[in-house]
Amino acid sequence: MVSNDSSTPVAVVTGGARGIGLAIARWFLARGHRGALLDIDADTLTRTATALNDPDHVLALHCDVSSPLQVQAAVDNVAATFGRIDALVNNAGVAVFKPIGKTSFEEWRYVLGTNLDGAFLCTQACVPVMTRTGGGSVVNIASISGLRASTLRVAYGTSKAALIHLTKQQAVELGNVGIRVNAIAPGPVDTEMAKLVHSVAIRSDYYDAIPLNRYGETGEIASAVGFLCSPAASYVNGQVLAVDGGFDAAGVGLPTLRARAGDPENA
Repeated sequence: MVSNDSSTPVAVVTGGARGIGLAIARWFLARGHRGALLDIDADTLTRTATALNDPDHVLALHCDVSSPLQVQAAVDNVAATFGRIDALVNNAGVAVFKPIGKTSFEEWRYVLGTNLDGAFLCTQACVPVMTRTGGGSVVNIASISGLRASTLRVAYGTSKAALIHLTKQQAVELGNVGIRVNAIAPGPVDTEMAKLVHSVAIRSDYYDAIPLNRYGETGEIASAVGFLCSPAASYVNGQVLAVDGGFDAAGVGLPTLRARAGDPENA
């Protein structure tokens, strides 16, 4: 039985069954929030809810964020169960990595439907609930691919770039009703999915390109999200925070030149 204590803050996390979304949900739960985890993968979501083993504070809801009806039903469930929503993290995302000429329209719409439409729909549904208790915070999980173009990411990169602009549009309008909206643009993060699809050569390329010479951890993304949702960020609105080890700042960063710059004799 989930808690109906109307004074305890509530965070809604989409794509919350695994990876970055689960790390974000854990961040909120560890700090006294109740959490609603929305995910399209019902089996993984069930296993996650069982592992968290906190029925008083966790509500797991099967939901396809690209479906207006499913989103509204899920948010109505959260509102009925918890009575409020204080934070929304639009984390659910999918990717198709293909050349432009081989990316079908169906694949394009699949990516845009989840990554962009999902954030639009979830925010639209949550805002009326947030305003009942004075507002809140929305964080959209974009990507470094939304800030800089990259090979094989025509659908994914475009969806994340659009999500960044959606963030600004939402911030401008929703700030008037006490809801701050910001975005996180993660660089490569060491998720189980990344471990499966990033070859040794790809990982080496990323290490060469990132000044911190490593992938990010899911907890590091969660901490940045938590900051943006906290009172410490009460005057931060409409911003994009790249949590990427300096990847976006590095520009070209030729490995040979970076190696030379890292030589202690040149310090």
